[in-house]
Amino acid sequence: MTLVQPSDSEPGKAGSAIAFQLDPASGVPTFLQLVQQVEHALRLGYLTTGDQLPKVRDVVADLAINPNTVMKAYRELEHKGLASGRPGQGTFVTGTLSQAGLPEIAGLRRALQRWLVDSANAGLDEDGMVALFSSTLRDFRERGAAAESRAARSAPREVGGGVA
Repeated sequence: MTLVQPSDSEPGKAGSAIAFQLDPASGVPTFLQLVQQVEHALRLGYLTTGDQLPKVRDVVADLAINPNTVMKAYRELEHKGLASGRPGQGTFVTGTLSQAGLPEIAGLRRALQRWLVDSANAGLDEDGMVALFSSTLRDFRERGAAAESRAARSAPREVGGGVA
């Protein structure tokens, strides 16, 4: 996914904040790659409610894919409540997945970039970085679930059940 500025070279042509990219080696169906890219842009705050997604004909021309594939992706986004088509106008973002503000995301991105440099300097390749991150994320989730379980066990319980 590439973030782009709306085109000033084509007067009257509405631009979109993202341009899709495909990874044919990923094993992920094309329509799902488009859906995931929109979801990522929403989570990171690059797309917000009211933004227009690229027009189907533009995606077809840029990526050389079947229009039905793009329409399937947009229908999936509509089903998830994230986008809505407007006849004759295009498809627009109607929902959000953003969980943090742009300043927070920018700081986290800088920290992650430093981590990537440190990882590369330590000798990890991309697959090693992904494995380390995935393992650490899994441990984090498991610790979170364990902490919630401990908190529930230690919470005071009501004794009795009658009314005094």
